[in-house]
Amino acid sequence: MKENSSHTVNQIGQMSAAIIAEGLLVGVAGGLTVLLYRIALNYASECLDSVLAFIKGNPLRIAGWFVVLAVLAVLVRFLIKWEPMIEGGGIPQIREEINGTLSRHWRRVLPAKFAGGFLCILGGLSLGRCGPSIQLGAMAGQGMSQLLGRGEEEERHLMTCGAGAGLAATFHAPLAGMIFAMEAVNKRGSMHFFVSVLSASVAADYFASHIIGNTAVFQFQLKYVLHRNQYWMLFLLGILLGAAAVFYNWAMLNIRNVYKKLPFFGDAGGLMTVFFLAGLFGLLMPSVLGGGSVLIVSLTEGKLLLGAAVLALVVKFLFSGLCFASGAPGGSVFPILTLGALMGGIFAMTGVELFGLDSAYINNFVLLAMAGFFSATLQAPVTGIVLLFEMSGTVNHFLSLSIVCLTAYIVSEGLSVRVRGQ
Repeated sequence: MKENSSHTVNQIGQMSAAIIAEGLLVGVAGGLTVLLYRIALNYASECLDSVLAFIKGNPLRIAGWFVVLAVLAVLVRFLIKWEPMIEGGGIPQIREEINGTLSRHWRRVLPAKFAGGFLCILGGLSLGRCGPSIQLGAMAGQGMSQLLGRGEEEERHLMTCGAGAGLAATFHAPLAGMIFAMEAVNKRGSMHFFVSVLSASVAADYFASHIIGNTAVFQFQLKYVLHRNQYWMLFLLGILLGAAAVFYNWAMLNIRNVYKKLPFFGDAGGLMTVFFLAGLFGLLMPSVLGGGSVLIVSLTEGKLLLGAAVLALVVKFLFSGLCFASGAPGGSVFPILTLGALMGGIFAMTGVELFGLDSAYINNFVLLAMAGFFSATLQAPVTGIVLLFEMSGTVNHFLSLSIVCLTAYIVSEGLSVRVRGQ
């Protein structure tokens, strides 16, 4: 009896070690894949900045750039037709694959998503890198599973590991990567599964940090911690963010439905439109291009006043919605964080005017609103709390982050249920 028990314990131990080892392997593969993607997107962004500086004030060069944008739209449309799984950020497709309702081949998705994301950022579309990074990481996990000859259940597990690794590598946030994979991608699994996903996320972040550094994604300083007598503003902010998230999700869905009803947008027309809009905004308001990091920096450095922040919020919201509806291969997470930052900045600047809030706290509300809007929009409050905690590199605002994220999530969940019931 003791021998049988010992044998069983050894088998469990060996299985646990194998699961964790495979998680580490996927973390390395996914992390390196996402790292290359980050480098490619950074290069695309730098090229776009150079192009905009080169064509500025020269009508002939501007016309030439719009011709290039038309070519980019056609190329992206070709990639989507060749592999439809690369549309959008890719997180919904990963969920369907892990749930067993959709099956595609990683050998096609990886190169198509990589190239499509590069072309979209080069063109200036209001898209981010997080969703594609999660999909690329998951595809790396699928590829590793097939190379190791694993079954369907093991493949889903390794795809989840890859999804967590993708988020960890793109934001230097291993805990958020693990939590997001378990909270929003695959909600099933044992403790061994949990540890394996964490191992993949840590491995991915280690390799990304080892090559390009581990500096926090957002560098703005939070000088002070909010006083307890200011916490009523946190609940108010959470309520506003929850309502805004419901409106955002409703708007994104309806913009896409409108796209489908217009014949011109059915094929390459939608992509052509957003690429041309990117060209126009590149000339008139380049800060709304890409994920929006320029807007966040301007806001946190005090260079964006209330009126300009409101204008940026409206333009960024509409442009992001059109880019999302077009099906362009790019993520919505960074634009969501940017929209949250703008809402937080507007809320705080309004508080300065109406409630006598000290302007030194504006950056606090920027960070809090980023986390709250992310939590409410993606229905992932724990990820939102941990992600902004890791990305900001600060440990003093955990309670205020939790209050805003949970309030925003509860409000958005309640309003969403009510909307669905009507």
